[in-house]
Amino acid sequence: MFETLGFENLTAPQAAVFFGLGLGVLFGGLAQITRFCLRRAVVGEDRRAAAGVWLTALATAILGTQAAVAVGWISFGDHRFMASDLPVLAIVIGGVLFGAGMVLTRGCVSRLTVLTGSGNLRALTVLLVFAVVVHATLKGVLAPLRTSLGATTLTLDSAALPGHPLIWAGLLAVAALAFALRSGNRAGLLALAALLGALVPLGWVGTGFVLYDDFDPIAMESLSFTLPFSEALFYTVASTSISASFGTGLVGGVLAGALVAALLRGQFAWTSFDSPRQTGRYMAGAALMGVGGPLAGGCTVGAGLAGVPTLSIAALLALGAIVAGALVAQRLLDSGRIPTANAVPAE
Repeated sequence: MFETLGFENLTAPQAAVFFGLGLGVLFGGLAQITRFCLRRAVVGEDRRAAAGVWLTALATAILGTQAAVAVGWISFGDHRFMASDLPVLAIVIGGVLFGAGMVLTRGCVSRLTVLTGSGNLRALTVLLVFAVVVHATLKGVLAPLRTSLGATTLTLDSAALPGHPLIWAGLLAVAALAFALRSGNRAGLLALAALLGALVPLGWVGTGFVLYDDFDPIAMESLSFTLPFSEALFYTVASTSISASFGTGLVGGVLAGALVAALLRGQFAWTSFDSPRQTGRYMAGAALMGVGGPLAGGCTVGAGLAGVPTLSIAALLALGAIVAGALVAQRLLDSGRIPTANAVPAE
């Protein structure tokens, strides 16, 4: 479709950068206001309210994505989520590592990106370590580990949930909304969460339909943070050698959107580590997420919020493993088997 829009000095890959930037600004602002975070929804002190926000966004993402598929705008037939050979070992191990890491850092990567835009230097440190380890796992010294674990696969007759996709979309969305409406959140907050979830199908349609160009194709992408942070890191240190991407724009947009929202709401504040032990715990969690994200095929947003709406078995397995890893890590923390850092305020 892109070639019909009349741009003469802008290619589809270049337009994708600006699209990612705009999508990121919206996500960053909405996530800052709603405190969107899967960790809070799973093990947070206010987990019921946080789960209501997360599930509302998921319901909107599912309905919007499958509606776009139904009208023929996009298709996930050739997407990596739909590979018939499921790398089950990599997904499970990666998901558990990522879930444990987000408990140690007190936030999933999307939440930490938003917190960075709000002045949290702990979150910034985690993101820097996360980006380096992700890049090492995708293309560096840890890549052999990823490929070795990925070689153990399970061949599926269908990589998506069996049955009619619209039926699954309706069932999952209704179940998510039923919980959300009983979560105790204000209607306005849930409405903002729904808008956040709508960014997922907007991303899929924007990159897979509106910006589709036969002569200069780009990947069909939506909200995610694992690969985009690797791309943003590489672009930052080698921008004269490579071009910016959708992911680069997305990361920059989220930081900018969160910053603006925090400033407008009077919530921008510089915060940092309280002790060396706390620093070590956060860096360990960052490393776990940096390895786990690529193995699982995405983070809580890439494999969860954006992946589950594709009805991919791989995405559902990854999200389940992330939740399981978070629950196990939190139980170990509560039991004292993992040394705790100094008391950290809720984030």
